[in-house]
Amino acid sequence: MADGIEVKTPEQILVMRRAGLVVARILAALRAAARVGITTGDLDRLAREQLAEQGATSSFLHYGAGYGVPPFPAVTCISVNDEIVHGIPGERVLADGDLVSVDFGAIVEGWHGDSALSFIVGEPRPDDVELSEATRQSMWRGITAARLGGRVGDISAAIEGFVKSRRRRYGIVREFTGHGIGSAMHQPPDVPNHGKRGRGPLIVPGLCLAIEPMLTLGGEATATLPDDWTVVTRDRSRACHWEHTMTVTRRGLWVLTAEDGGEAELSALGVPFGPLSD
Repeated sequence: MADGIEVKTPEQILVMRRAGLVVARILAALRAAARVGITTGDLDRLAREQLAEQGATSSFLHYGAGYGVPPFPAVTCISVNDEIVHGIPGERVLADGDLVSVDFGAIVEGWHGDSALSFIVGEPRPDDVELSEATRQSMWRGITAARLGGRVGDISAAIEGFVKSRRRRYGIVREFTGHGIGSAMHQPPDVPNHGKRGRGPLIVPGLCLAIEPMLTLGGEATATLPDDWTVVTRDRSRACHWEHTMTVTRRGLWVLTAEDGGEAELSALGVPFGPLSD
């Protein structure tokens, strides 16, 4: 471990892959269950049940204890419309047209997986569809910018460059970033969603990163609600969040929280897919 950056062995990454698959499958189940009339608390209960069934534990439940904020009370973060991240599930009933971001993490044998996706309940608004797709694609551009011998800033620059290349202007949330991940959910290094190529820590085998752009239909300024967790856009514009945990092997890229390891998306973008052998 150098500069606080944890470098994993191949065996440890394989356990992280198991955690990543738990995350991928439960997120898929939550997306399938979401509908008009269901509460965010209902979705969180489903995630708790499935975590127990798969023999994993939550990265999120009680997170923050001892750090000056109330311990997080749920296993999912569910953020709706102008909520960016860290929404607390509860009695909120999902309504037609809601833009929902679900962030979820799982622990297997002490190793973490962390991912987020966004979807629209009921009849979508075209602006929300475009926002979600722009956020998702910016995440993949960031992932595919990672190379052994490259720098974390290459990822940041790729995300920012893609967002700025869009016909529509989106706000890039700068206050919250991607991060290293492994034996803890949040570790060095930070992975900002803006930056310059060639800067930041070196990308080496065994470095695992959570890449997570957050975009808005308005500005980048944020505010935190009185619950001390839920982060919203200050201008109340809609927001979106996508995230995957990934690593770079000597063969290519491996997305630990994608069910196919990221093979389909990586191949479409012309980037080598490089899973480790079991």
